[in-house]
Amino acid sequence: MNLKLQPIKEMFVDQDVYIGIDVHLKSWSVCILTATRLIRTFTQPPDAAVLIDYLHRNFPGARYHCAYEAGYFGFSAARALNAAGVACIVVHPADIPQTDYERRNKSDRIDAQTIAYEVRNGRMKAIYIPEAELEQDRALLRTREDVVTKQTRVKHQIRAFLKLHAVPFPLTEDGSDRSWSRVVITKLAAITLPTKSGTRALQFFVKELLFHREQLLEITREIRALSRTARYAENVDLLCSCPGIGMLSSMAILTELVDIRRFPTADHLAKYIGLIPDEAASGDKKKVTGVSQRRNTHLRHRVIESAWVAARTDPALIAVYEKACRRMNKQRAIIVVARKLMNRFRAVLMSKEKYRMGMTATVAREEQLAA
Repeated sequence: MNLKLQPIKEMFVDQDVYIGIDVHLKSWSVCILTATRLIRTFTQPPDAAVLIDYLHRNFPGARYHCAYEAGYFGFSAARALNAAGVACIVVHPADIPQTDYERRNKSDRIDAQTIAYEVRNGRMKAIYIPEAELEQDRALLRTREDVVTKQTRVKHQIRAFLKLHAVPFPLTEDGSDRSWSRVVITKLAAITLPTKSGTRALQFFVKELLFHREQLLEITREIRALSRTARYAENVDLLCSCPGIGMLSSMAILTELVDIRRFPTADHLAKYIGLIPDEAASGDKKKVTGVSQRRNTHLRHRVIESAWVAARTDPALIAVYEKACRRMNKQRAIIVVARKLMNRFRAVLMSKEKYRMGMTATVAREEQLAA
């Protein structure tokens, strides 16, 4: 990287310098602006320390304002830049305005310039940056989700393999073929196909399934131990008082949301989770296109799964579900229940009081907090 540019350093004392970064695995494209002009666009190694050193050498005394898109580097670069006095925000890629020219002529250089200009214009909306320790707690929950996905995939592969070779799936004592108990897995491991190759192929699938089951058990134990620490114990206890919410769902909610107070209203929380409809309106025409595709993918499915349980156990939510089913299908009705359930766990976290089914005061407090 050529860093021979030597501006008149005194010009930047107490001045604002705006930096846009297009981050990639092997390099960063950086654009630097002042309040009146573009200073430079260049490429550097993917290291925050290199950029910090360049800014301090060439623009000493300036106020630095920086942004980059959320992506491969997560929040580590932002934490390093902020710690060095460079005010850095991370933005959602879909929230960066682009002209038609920028969309048609996309390059790293243009992307960096676009970000820098939007930072200078003050139109960038920052996403929340959690503490590094809490982000790693979140990673443990997300790792469990990945293991569950892998385990489900192997189960499908085993069923498909057995069907392909006309081998019946082992049944339980009650005649069910949906169980994956230890007894059923033992029966699977004992199945012998006409050839050694076919038998070994099935055994490898079963070994992979057992490996994922062991991983899942170990990770769940780690999460349970984490839920009992001082950081989470009280809030986990509060959330578990809500219908359909267990330890794993509580930990997912707490690690994904971090601080419930950063959502000023229930609508803000619903928008973050993805429990609101997308809407397309033009003139007199208005079209609701279903539940929003912009969501927290790790949280929405958990809230909806919990809503199915709550719709069978909580009298108030049973009534909500049945009323919603009279005017829409069940899949849409459960979203209504999920919104109500979301209000309940927001209420208990805000008030620090456990939810009790049928308590009028609790429902009133929920509505007050949702307003």
